Amino acid sequence: MTGQSGSFESFWLHSATFSSVLFSSSTHNQNIIDYLYNYGFQRGEYADTVLHVHQNVYRLHAIILSRSPFLVQLLSTSPQVQVGVSRTIYVPVEREPEVTQEGFAIALGYLYSSVSLRLIRPENARAVLAAGCMLGGMDDLCDFAYDTCKRSISVDTIGPWLEFVDAITPPSSGADTPGPEVSPIRIFGPYVQRLRDDVFRFLVVTLPNILEIHATPSENSPTTPENGREILLQVFSGVPFDMFKAAIESPNFQIGSDQARFKFAKEAIEARKQGIARGLEETVVLAFGGGNFGTSAVHVTRKMRKRPLWKVNS
Repeated sequence: MTGQSGSFESFWLHSATFSSVLFSSSTHNQNIIDYLYNYGFQRGEYADTVLHVHQNVYRLHAIILSRSPFLVQLLSTSPQVQVGVSRTIYVPVEREPEVTQEGFAIALGYLYSSVSLRLIRPENARAVLAAGCMLGGMDDLCDFAYDTCKRSISVDTIGPWLEFVDAITPPSSGADTPGPEVSPIRIFGPYVQRLRDDVFRFLVVTLPNILEIHATPSENSPTTPENGREILLQVFSGVPFDMFKAAIESPNFQIGSDQARFKFAKEAIEARKQGIARGLEETVVLAFGGGNFGTSAVHVTRKMRKRPLWKVNS
């Protein structure tokens, strides 16, 4: 028993010592990261690289910047300098309006420390996501920024999000099928479709629920607060056409019967004539008996409005 007891005590002491070492190592590693962020990123101590972006100048460190595939490419193609002279790189963001000064600074700081995650807010999350996607090599930052973007979609912010969707959607030729043009905003990579899907789901499912627009199970007729319906009309009057069409025709857009959805679409199209649909002719059709337009009895189309022909008398 004495031998077993001694072995147990030895094992316990070894485990306690090992745990203490792990705790000490974790604290030590965190101290190094904090030091790098405070003195390396924020103060630029012992910098060997000068980075220019927007109107800002950062004194940074090539070994840290090389964590970014985008920046390591700039470093590898920048002119060689003399020993002791800082290397200078310029980050071209003029054609990336989504990358703001604040968003880039947060993503740049993330190369030094994850403390940058604390700076992400709904107001800057999309800019951080854009900068993170551009710099690359920071999936955790991008996922965190994306989740913040997703949670920020609301009645108050849907307007700017619709403008964003309109910007990332390739221009349509005017017919039902979009043209082959490429979206002007490609910096978000795989997050583009995810953000578009989030906005679409908010329009089709979340927004009607928030505004208490739904069909009563017994009569299948809308019981809608008048101000809620007006807000929904106002929002849909600014929805890009492809998303507007998909939303109106979606079986998940539960605002009442097919007739109620048809009436809503007509009113929304009327409101769109003076804004997003100016110069275009949008129409909505209600198919009686079903089956004519796939799974939806309500079908939306668009075409270029014909110019009137003037007859000149000789």
